[in-house]
Amino acid sequence: MVDRLERLTDLVLVLLSGERPKSLRQIATEVPGYPPDGEARRQAFERDKRTLRDEGIPLVAEPVEGPDQVGYRIRAEDYYLPDLDLTPDEQAALNIAVAGVHLGDPSGRDALWRLGLGIPPDRRPMADLAALPALPVLFGALRDHATVTFDYRGAKRRVDPAMLRFRGGWWYLVGQDLDRCAARTFRVDRMGGLPRPGEAGSAALPDGFDPDAALAGEPWQFGDGEAREVTVLVDAVAAPRAVHQVGSSAAVEPGAGGSVVLRLPVTSTVALRTWVLEFGDRAEVLGPPDVRADLLAWLRTVAGRPAVG
Repeated sequence: MVDRLERLTDLVLVLLSGERPKSLRQIATEVPGYPPDGEARRQAFERDKRTLRDEGIPLVAEPVEGPDQVGYRIRAEDYYLPDLDLTPDEQAALNIAVAGVHLGDPSGRDALWRLGLGIPPDRRPMADLAALPALPVLFGALRDHATVTFDYRGAKRRVDPAMLRFRGGWWYLVGQDLDRCAARTFRVDRMGGLPRPGEAGSAALPDGFDPDAALAGEPWQFGDGEAREVTVLVDAVAAPRAVHQVGSSAAVEPGAGGSVVLRLPVTSTVALRTWVLEFGDRAEVLGPPDVRADLLAWLRTVAGRPAVG
């Protein structure tokens, strides 16, 4: 009796061998464990296909001659990693990165294993990055140059992806928003559900598209619409760090006792709120009044107190 794991392993090996796609009839003769010809065999194979694709194995269907009409294979160029010709120093750097940064799953160690490199010993990571379910889908869309659709703050967005970047504690997707005909940046953890990629090759970025330029601003500048000036007061203790973080993106005015007043161009008040709250009681939004009121209302909601008029 062949168990399913053994059958899946054999299936991968068979689909990798040869240059021509193989029909289900051919596959069943070479892979032990499939039921006799009929609907049961078809259903078992469909389950195996889903499992392989869910695990990121690029199984493709192609037309073939004969009564079966469809054949299957795994292209070696899609499955195997190319030889990266890493120097010993580059291999050591990869080991340090995997040991020092924890992604919440074993993907880093699995990548080293596939590269044929040594697995680093267990040690406490220096950084812990969020492993979001949407990230593998988005990385796959980038690899396949596929348009990706997702829900974002209650609206459907269609984006040709250009780059994924981890910045300031969050993952961001940068790409061309097809409905707004403009470069946009989206925080991955705010996407509703899993993104839905289109066909490989469906994405086409405009000539000269510069994802680094689209991500050059601060997170509070990644929203839609016209920028508004928001004034933030930071006390003397936190002022040097705040001024360093905003760089040239804000006007800085000296305040009393070593404090500073920052005037920030803001298109995303939610992102600004996150940044301000990192300073605790050492930063305060002064205006505009509606932005300050929204922040106070949000804080009261979080604290479990009703908003007051």
